[in-house]
Amino acid sequence: MGLLQTKLSRYTAPQEAKAAGIYPYFRTISSEQSTEVIINGKKVLMFGSNAYLGLTDHPKVKEAAIEATKKYGTGMAGSRFLNGTLDIHEQLEKRLAKFLGKEDVLIYSTGFQVNVGVVSALTGKDDYILWDELDHASIIEGKRLSFSSDYKFKHNDMEALEKKLQVCNPDKVKLIVVDGVFSMEGDVANLPEIVKLAKKYNASIMVDEAHSIGVFGKKGQGICHEMGLTDDIDLIGGTFSKSFASLGGFIATDAVTANWLRHNSRSYIFSASATPAAIGAANAALDIMESEPERFDYLWKITNYALDGFRSRGFEIGHTSTPIIPLFIRNDLKTFTVTRELFDAGIFVNPVISPAVAPQDTLIRFSLMATHTIEQVDYALEKITEIFKKHNII
Repeated sequence: MGLLQTKLSRYTAPQEAKAAGIYPYFRTISSEQSTEVIINGKKVLMFGSNAYLGLTDHPKVKEAAIEATKKYGTGMAGSRFLNGTLDIHEQLEKRLAKFLGKEDVLIYSTGFQVNVGVVSALTGKDDYILWDELDHASIIEGKRLSFSSDYKFKHNDMEALEKKLQVCNPDKVKLIVVDGVFSMEGDVANLPEIVKLAKKYNASIMVDEAHSIGVFGKKGQGICHEMGLTDDIDLIGGTFSKSFASLGGFIATDAVTANWLRHNSRSYIFSASATPAAIGAANAALDIMESEPERFDYLWKITNYALDGFRSRGFEIGHTSTPIIPLFIRNDLKTFTVTRELFDAGIFVNPVISPAVAPQDTLIRFSLMATHTIEQVDYALEKITEIFKKHNII
């Protein structure tokens, strides 16, 4: 065994969890990603998906992916920069720019690549990146690749952010990067105050709307639109892997910034272009967002019903006000055990432990789709309550 393998062999946590029968990852699904899925021949309720509008099995979305494949083939075999730009890429970019109220949009191959490629490219060695401590891992990877100084501030703490802004050189670029909705805790960024601070200190703002586009806004345009702050946010990022029921990502911004990114963002220039099927599916999902506002109304109905249900039963769910509901457990072993017992009871949820959250903040992530029924939520509430009480969590 070489030195590398010897070092890596000391990592035994997965093997220990498997031996204990509580390993919760890579559960193989053999059905569509709907409110019910089949795993190992067993039907379970899916409360672990990010498909907030429930479009992954929508006939129009599936048909659009099929038709795009028939016309353009299965892949692009190159980057957008070279041979990987189709007319449907550009058409969707124009649609998204109008949808989000920005001058231009760039489509990346994944949402992760958006944050890695945008955050790392925008600022230089004399500039600054300021980021919330609960930002998504892709933002953290982006700032690691940047040559800029970076300052982490306490989650949604505007006093902490201002203190960081005060130590920055006023004549250098300052980029504040936050999630619109934080992916594990489900709470919303304090964008009104961030905008005030950005104006005070001449900073720019980037908001990752991965978990808020398709959830907030009259037609799902996101939290920036919901708060009336679109014009004050310099860059709005998003993904196709959640409400758009596909795969890919995008950044919406002004024409000058878009021009820079098209020629300097490495994850854009050096990655194969998003497949025709992915673009076709995302385009159809956007059609549905614009034409079926009742989906948003029902998503919020079922979300508020579940939030009230968990709170009334004594669950600790933090400051969430979204379809992402964290059920705090604050113990790794219990988190894995509860996940396993819920699965045995027919409920799929996601365990969240370090490094996705701080070690003392481990939780079960319960997320909702616009296709869940009241009956499904009631069953989940009953079983989760029963199991949490069994382990003295509530």
